[in-house]
Amino acid sequence: MTSQFDWPDWLAFCVYIALMSFTGWYFSQRTSNNARDYFLAGNSMPIWMVAVSVLATSQSAATFLGGPDQGFRGDFSYLMTNIGAFIAAYVVAVALIPRFYQYKVGTVYELLEQRFGASSKSQASVLYLFGRVFASGARLYMAGIAVSMILFADIAAGSVILSILLLTMAGLAYSFVGGIRSVIYSDVIQCIVYVSAALAVIVSLLYAIPADFTQIMDALAHPHDRELSKLTLFDFRLDFTSAGVFTFWSALIGFTLLNIAAFGLDQDITQRMLSCKDAKSGSKALLWSIVMVIPVMLLFIFIGMLLYIFYLRPDLMLSEGGTMSDSFSGEKITVFMSYVLHEMPSGVRGLVTIGVVAAALSTINSGLNAMSSVLVQDLYRPWLEKQKQGGSKAQPAEKHYVFAGQAGMTLSALALSGMAIICFYWQKSSDMPLLAFALSVMVFSYSGLLGVYFTALFTNRGSKTSVTWAFIAGFMVPLALQPYTLQAYLPESWRFDLGFTWQLCIGTLIAFFICVAAKPCRDQQQQWKLAEQRV
Repeated sequence: MTSQFDWPDWLAFCVYIALMSFTGWYFSQRTSNNARDYFLAGNSMPIWMVAVSVLATSQSAATFLGGPDQGFRGDFSYLMTNIGAFIAAYVVAVALIPRFYQYKVGTVYELLEQRFGASSKSQASVLYLFGRVFASGARLYMAGIAVSMILFADIAAGSVILSILLLTMAGLAYSFVGGIRSVIYSDVIQCIVYVSAALAVIVSLLYAIPADFTQIMDALAHPHDRELSKLTLFDFRLDFTSAGVFTFWSALIGFTLLNIAAFGLDQDITQRMLSCKDAKSGSKALLWSIVMVIPVMLLFIFIGMLLYIFYLRPDLMLSEGGTMSDSFSGEKITVFMSYVLHEMPSGVRGLVTIGVVAAALSTINSGLNAMSSVLVQDLYRPWLEKQKQGGSKAQPAEKHYVFAGQAGMTLSALALSGMAIICFYWQKSSDMPLLAFALSVMVFSYSGLLGVYFTALFTNRGSKTSVTWAFIAGFMVPLALQPYTLQAYLPESWRFDLGFTWQLCIGTLIAFFICVAAKPCRDQQQQWKLAEQRV
């Protein structure tokens, strides 16, 4: 294996490794004595740090690689998905975060225990773990394949698997001792790193394009290969296909649901808000993270716009432009990776690699700690306490659950790296853009969670049985709408392409109707009413 790196790239990469090694050692000096400190930092994290951590968690290698791809292929309409994000943040801040703090939950799924019983919490936890393995595994795969191309100059199975394992071990080592506190500190550093890398790429491209900024913007406003301007912000087309997932209507409806689930029902992100001192601080952190994500996402999309000029507007380049390739070693790659591999100057290539690694580590750290918290708090602790009931042995000390959390992180690391390796083969048969691919995989778990939580929050209905069936329906409905599934039961003339945001809407609606179909038992209803009176 040979490397795409020159000495300036290796220098930048080594400085980054040294920085992460030092900060990892420094932040691990403070150990956690109980599970709440390990998973929620003792509710002591400042608002601005949590906001940056939420931003870094929501951005990933998929954003770093897929954002430029979106800008190259499309326009700025992806930014309008933040309409749904602001609406979702308001709903979560009003309806969910206060309840999480009032009940002093360690995970978001403990709220279901108050409403439907312990079995519902366990089912929701398993559903989250399933979805998170898919989503974070997909993001880890994208980072692994990018690192493999740059470091090893190939994407053979061995190189990709090695890259995935290296990223996973780095993420695990960084947050293993310090828990969520180390993760949040790390997120702040990683965010600064990958935003700096994006700025370096923009400067490099502006230097490489001989046209001035006015000419660039005019070319984007009047592209030769599409009707809509590439500066389009609001796309009001009524397009329900996968090509229309970033239209205004999809952002207003589908992305609102997607972000309610991400901010309020996904332990990966919600865990950060729960590390603040109170509900008000957690809500502020969430809102600030959404405000910050707009300029950050703008940077990555603008990279794609400049690549459009660099590759497809030779009149502005005063030459034939760069050599664009959509494949590397026989595998599909994004236009951004083509630029990194063939055109990017030395030094900047190293910064981009660091940016990809930083975005990946932020996602890995977050996923490992969140998955471990669900494994321990929602599954292992209740099981152990049940085993101890009526026995002569005393309950284990809180330090035991810290060790259990570290074991849970190790198990989660194995699951994510395994899923990333599976994605290496899975994505070969898919034409879906990277950004949409990473966003769509959580639909399978979000649909059922949304249906059940809407039932719990806004109705007095639902039972243990209806919750179970709602979770099943929330998974099966999106699965039935996938292109590869439609081939199995519909003739070719009847098959259709439905965007993942609309799959989420349909899955959530069906799950909600199934969940509200049953009446709660009297004991559950009384318990919930008493609990609500305390909120």
